[in-house]
Amino acid sequence: MLALAFKLEETPFGQLTYMRIYQGMLKKGNQIVNVNDGKKIKLARIVRMHSDDLEEIDEAGSGEVVAMFGIDCRSMDTFSDGKMNLAMSSMFVPEPVMSLAIKPADSKTQNNFAKALNKFTKEDPTLRVKVDDQTKETIISGMGELHLEVYIERMKREYAVEVVSGKPNVNYKETISTRHEFDYLHKKQTGGSGQYAKVVGYIEPITTEEQKELGKTNDFVNKCMGTNIPPEYYSSCEKGTNDAMTVGSLVGSEVEGVRVVLQDGASHAVDSSDQAFRTCMANAVRSAMKQARPSVLEPVMRVEIDCPAEFQGTVVAGVNRRMGLIQNSDMNEDGSGVKVLAEVPLANMFGYSTELRSNTQGKGEFTMEYHTHTPVPKNTQEELEKQYKAERAAEQ
Repeated sequence: MLALAFKLEETPFGQLTYMRIYQGMLKKGNQIVNVNDGKKIKLARIVRMHSDDLEEIDEAGSGEVVAMFGIDCRSMDTFSDGKMNLAMSSMFVPEPVMSLAIKPADSKTQNNFAKALNKFTKEDPTLRVKVDDQTKETIISGMGELHLEVYIERMKREYAVEVVSGKPNVNYKETISTRHEFDYLHKKQTGGSGQYAKVVGYIEPITTEEQKELGKTNDFVNKCMGTNIPPEYYSSCEKGTNDAMTVGSLVGSEVEGVRVVLQDGASHAVDSSDQAFRTCMANAVRSAMKQARPSVLEPVMRVEIDCPAEFQGTVVAGVNRRMGLIQNSDMNEDGSGVKVLAEVPLANMFGYSTELRSNTQGKGEFTMEYHTHTPVPKNTQEELEKQYKAERAAEQ
């Protein structure tokens, strides 16, 4: 038996898990296994849904959609009868493009706040939750302004938690434009054994197509010959490279589109260690990136707007004001409406839903999805860098 959980719903009787059966039979009283985490579950109830009516059933075959109570799982988990250890491929989950700092208005609702976030992340793979290491703030990330607003409203309605939210943060990234070589020595002497490591190599930009072929946004290549760097330290050099990619030098964002090539180096019989080479490599890459014409990338959204034909000019003008690029504008077959396709920077899309409603007498609607990251204008990059420096200075 093979089934996929594709929707979770909270009910007065507990979590209701919707499943589609792809192979075999699902029978009441049988034991099934969550392939993703290995948990075994006994099926106490199987129901078939008819709108909001539940019909108790004893078994269901392949192709049917059923619902079950009392199953603790996440959306897109695979279940089997234990005889098959196959996990079905999940739906494509894009990286989140917008973040919001949130906290409960009343500390007494902290437990409900945590329960709500845990429940929502199980339901929705595109919603991410993390606690910032420095500020200790809870950060939720999702696919847009409306996406996050919906979950804040659900916390209030379903869990009685009033939420205080901070200004949304756009998920900027950083990259480099040219190749730059590095020759970096890390030498530190304290009481007892010190730290010694030297790395030589270069960094270079890689294209989006190369990233797709590699299956990752950055690449580490080891071209060392001989034993100037002992082989046991190669993994430490790669870890140091990954450390450098987590926080960029311009605005502190994640770095992508960089290949790091390690060619040579030096070590010390006593003072060299995993930590020394990891620190050395991280500092070498960070230093080289500052000299490789770094730039800030911003998320650009593909926006589709539907509105009555009489408002087309107003809508197009609104998109242009938000630095959007109109890709297409087609009239509906009956001539009553128009569909406008555009690519707009996410940072310029805040508040657009309100603007569109007011400009189209409430008749316009839009959808947007992540398209790509592109370099920001020079003046915007300077503002972001100034803001990042001010934040760093305030923390110190």
